[in-house]
Amino acid sequence: MTPPIVKRYLIAFDKYKWIGLASFGLVVAGSTVVALQPEPAPTYVANGALTYARPPVSFSATGTEINLQGQELSQEILLSDQIVQSVATKLNISPKRIGAGVSIKMPEKPKEAADPQPTTIELRYRDSDRQRARDVLAELMEAMIRLSADINTRRLNSVITKVNERVPAAKRDLQIAERKLELYDRRERPAILAAENGSLLNAITSSQIQQRQIQLTMSGIDAQIQSIQEKLGLNVNQAYVSSALSADPIIANLRAQIYQTESQIEVFRKDLRPDHPTMVQLRRQKEAYESLLRQRGGEVVGGSDGATPLQGTVAIRSRSNLDPARQNLANQMVALQTQSETLRQQLTDLGQDEIRLRREYALIPNKQLERSRLEQEVTLKKAVYDQMQVKLTDAKTAEAETVSSLGVARQAVALRVVTPPKNAAITLGIGSLLGLVVGGGVIFLLGALEGTFKTKEDIRDTLKQREVPLLGELPLIPVDDLPPGALPVIIHPESPYLEFYEKFRSNLRRLGGRNLKVVLIASTSSGEGKTASAYNLGVASALAGKRTLIMETDLRSPSHASSLKVNPDPNAIIDPLRYYASLSECIRLVPDVENLYILPSPGPVRQAAAVLESSEFRRLMEDVRERFDFVILDTHSMSLSNDALLIQPYSDGIVLVARPNYTQENMLTEAIDQLTESELPLLGTIVNGADVVVTVPQPPIQPPNTPPEELSVGARR
Repeated sequence: MTPPIVKRYLIAFDKYKWIGLASFGLVVAGSTVVALQPEPAPTYVANGALTYARPPVSFSATGTEINLQGQELSQEILLSDQIVQSVATKLNISPKRIGAGVSIKMPEKPKEAADPQPTTIELRYRDSDRQRARDVLAELMEAMIRLSADINTRRLNSVITKVNERVPAAKRDLQIAERKLELYDRRERPAILAAENGSLLNAITSSQIQQRQIQLTMSGIDAQIQSIQEKLGLNVNQAYVSSALSADPIIANLRAQIYQTESQIEVFRKDLRPDHPTMVQLRRQKEAYESLLRQRGGEVVGGSDGATPLQGTVAIRSRSNLDPARQNLANQMVALQTQSETLRQQLTDLGQDEIRLRREYALIPNKQLERSRLEQEVTLKKAVYDQMQVKLTDAKTAEAETVSSLGVARQAVALRVVTPPKNAAITLGIGSLLGLVVGGGVIFLLGALEGTFKTKEDIRDTLKQREVPLLGELPLIPVDDLPPGALPVIIHPESPYLEFYEKFRSNLRRLGGRNLKVVLIASTSSGEGKTASAYNLGVASALAGKRTLIMETDLRSPSHASSLKVNPDPNAIIDPLRYYASLSECIRLVPDVENLYILPSPGPVRQAAAVLESSEFRRLMEDVRERFDFVILDTHSMSLSNDALLIQPYSDGIVLVARPNYTQENMLTEAIDQLTESELPLLGTIVNGADVVVTVPQPPIQPPNTPPEELSVGARR
């Protein structure tokens, strides 16, 4: 059995053989031109090598680093236009000639760290003159060495320039950081030192001790004041007033005068009337003394010191009668009160000072962190500045060590290139073989780019991946004796092709069951044999004894009913709805096949979708489902219209038709995915035009005078 890939190639070869032959001819013509070329003139190749060089003595890291960077020169740099132009100008040679003849092989990087580092750069130059080849290569090597030295010098100068540009900024940053630290130390360093040596904490402790001592002293003073108050029966303010009044001599004199006047009034009251002149005069004297007493009392206890003046003479006289002992106690209590107030003010001042010290002590960690940050900033700035100074000194030291990173490992030597003579027969043979490969590859590539199924095996694999049943593989039926446009329909029951459609019909019954009455035959594109498959399926069903109807629901194409010797109604296209409304007019009996009926299409109809969605067509489908055992719907291609999806609700299942070398792979898979995702009843797929063996029965032996019977249909593989 022929492999599928060979079948695909043979199909592609039959279609693209002229393109393959053209490709073969072009390759053979090219090899012929190469074979007929004359022998080339003798050529010379100059070989030389450069190696990576290092300075004999190195005291600077910058020099060593620049020398290592110089060993990373690429092929583009070594063969730059500048190098080629300088050599061409010196030797009076065209730069293009040098660029075309020179080649360079750079050392490969080691695959592992343990591998030795190759240090040789191989150079070659091809020329027709030996001396010129050697001179050009020697000049190229010298120019590359000078270029390496110039590159290293420029790198060193660039390093020195960059460092000199950054040193002033680094120095300025360092000075700013140092100034910030100095100003901060002037402002906050004493407090930080006081916290660090413990003096600030000692001051807080001392303030607390003094406050406790003052509180103890105030407690003692308050106790003394309380004791004196209990003895005198006066508070501090009352004691102060009484002491002041008792100590005033004027008040004491006025009190004596009042007491004397009162004594006289008491003496004369027994003998004299109240309105007696003497009594009246004594009362007036008493009132005058009392007025003076009140005035003097106001002068003593009243005034700007905030003491409340005494009202009435009785109050003044009662407050100013302290004896010396009681007056001493009153003065002592007033002195103690003054001392208590003084200590209380000292206690308040010490409390505020303690709060200030505590607040200052709480800020010490932040101040220490800020100073550490400023000090660290100074350290970092100084480290950067010192590194720049070290780098600048190292770079200046490297000026004496900067040399070329390349050196001559092998001088240029020119040798003649020995080329074997060409063999025209071998060249033509290789060209012919290459032409066959190219031509065959072009044919195979063009066939693969078509996107169509080439063999039935390709279709079978796709259906297997999509889990779609294969209902049958139908062979091609010869159309040699048919008129143009007619379909190859199996009429004779003894045809060898009938068994394939009978197998197709039985598979439909097996998968669809007894309820399968209406089958929709669809295809993805035209030319796949959908209509011929529907007609022959109808013939197979009718020959099996089923009352079968073939409905041409492809209203966009002309009817093929003439293939069954049925003439369509020419007036059906005028009014398709009226045509479908009358069953007696639209359904025709096929004359040569028993039990087979056909409903020809009135097409092509302009409004095909409207006709298929009409109520007349719906009633027609309901009627034929009741009248016939098996109904086959032949519809338009799915890639050209949606007629198949409009008719699908009237059917019990869909059958897709595929054909090798006609069906597009992407269109078939897309149709299958669309039907399965929409949960439409896809019964399976048939392969039309499959490469299968058709057994043609041999005619029986006839007598010599009897002509043999003719077969109704021929066979073709």
